[in-house]
Amino acid sequence: MNSIYRIALLLLSMVLFFSCATPKGNSNQEKANDILRMKTETLNELYQKRPEVKSKISRAVGYAVFSNINTNLFLLSSGNGYGVVIDNSSGKRTYMKMNFLGLGPGIGIKDFRAVFVFNNMDVLSDFVESGWEFGGHADAAAKSGDKGAAVGGEVYIENDIEIYQLTEAGIALQATIAGTKYRKYTELN
Repeated sequence: MNSIYRIALLLLSMVLFFSCATPKGNSNQEKANDILRMKTETLNELYQKRPEVKSKISRAVGYAVFSNINTNLFLLSSGNGYGVVIDNSSGKRTYMKMNFLGLGPGIGIKDFRAVFVFNNMDVLSDFVESGWEFGGHADAAAKSGDKGAAVGGEVYIENDIEIYQLTEAGIALQATIAGTKYRKYTELN
């Protein structure tokens, strides 16, 4: 078997393995606790890298933190994950799932966290109830633990929402037009 087929087989295996990102735990309470642990760890890491975000989140109407696995095999990109949306005024938590599908050149796999800062209650409510996001992205990542680097950052969608991305691990080079569906995690709400 030549090396291109081996690489393709390895990437396909990785796509299948990582395409089922779910929180850890046997019970719904354990899964919810795992999501809250991920949220806290992600925010702590973001605050270390971007201290000003802490005050943005405290002033915002709400925020969301998601753990995502994204794979890209030539022209198809897919991913999924989970997270929680926090309404700062009420403290209400809404647990959510996400699925991602895109088209564009690339190859690789990436484990990353996304933090959404909502500055408008209507936008927060629409996100929780409708949950669609559509967009394009281009990134490069080669990271394992503390080693390596990733190009990511923040995106502003008008003044209503800011999105920050932290790459945990993976290697990816991709430019993708994608659609992402966020929806309520029914079993945990």
